[in-house]
Amino acid sequence: MSAGISKADFLAEEAPRLEKWLKENRNGEMKYMENYFDKRLDPRVLFDGCKSVVSVLLNYFPTETQKDAEAPKISKYAYGEDYHFVIKRKLQVLLDFIQQEVGEVEGRIFVDSAPVMDKAWAKKSGLGWIGKNSNLISRGAGSFFFIGELLLDIDLDEDHEVADFCGTCTRCLDACPTGAIIQPYVVDGSKCISYFTIELKDAIPVAMKGQFDNNMFGCDICQDVCPWNSFSKPHQESAFLPHPDLLSMTKQEWKNISKEAFDKLFKNSAVKRTKFNGLKRNIDFLD
Repeated sequence: MSAGISKADFLAEEAPRLEKWLKENRNGEMKYMENYFDKRLDPRVLFDGCKSVVSVLLNYFPTETQKDAEAPKISKYAYGEDYHFVIKRKLQVLLDFIQQEVGEVEGRIFVDSAPVMDKAWAKKSGLGWIGKNSNLISRGAGSFFFIGELLLDIDLDEDHEVADFCGTCTRCLDACPTGAIIQPYVVDGSKCISYFTIELKDAIPVAMKGQFDNNMFGCDICQDVCPWNSFSKPHQESAFLPHPDLLSMTKQEWKNISKEAFDKLFKNSAVKRTKFNGLKRNIDFLD
């Protein structure tokens, strides 16, 4: 796990971008993105007394992927235990350590659990740059990692932002099958495969048929094609190891998956967010 520090302040650079993105309805049915606009842009509104933001990255790049090339695909981040639980445990250990070493310190832990713009804070903390696919990219580690934040009421020395090394590369834009990356650094969330297979609760629009590249939960295409992910190294986190049966399941086994098998495979997994019926909907849509 790597970490960076930034001063808690108003995200002036992000404010007009977020406002424009929301006005253009790039969030689709993710209406929660419209809530707490002020808190998203200033952690001091979210946590009174906040002075520093500690951003952490936790690698989840797997050693191996699904074996059946024709089986519907699950995003790599969902192979193991739900990252929310894993990172919160690690950040709690970090907060406990800081309190033991420093003394009376108030802190708040966030892992996609509040209106915190995690990628923006990780960027400000020098952990990477925001790529053209809108993911945070580290020059030495790629982009297959989770982000968490620890907000603290003490002043800490800040880290510095790093340069953008995307250059003239457009591999992520060229590879996206639904055209969700509408221009460099701008993703239309309502066109993303991850949105359709995870966030959307209604029926998937028929117009999207044949555009999912066999993805049934999430999508890694814009990361898989990124040259910087050639530097990704397998994680060492046991909690992210998949269920023994997950990677060996065939296309037919996925089509015939039962509720019992779903519960067994995805106990404590992020895939439970879409529920059994949601995953079945996605699998059926791929036919």
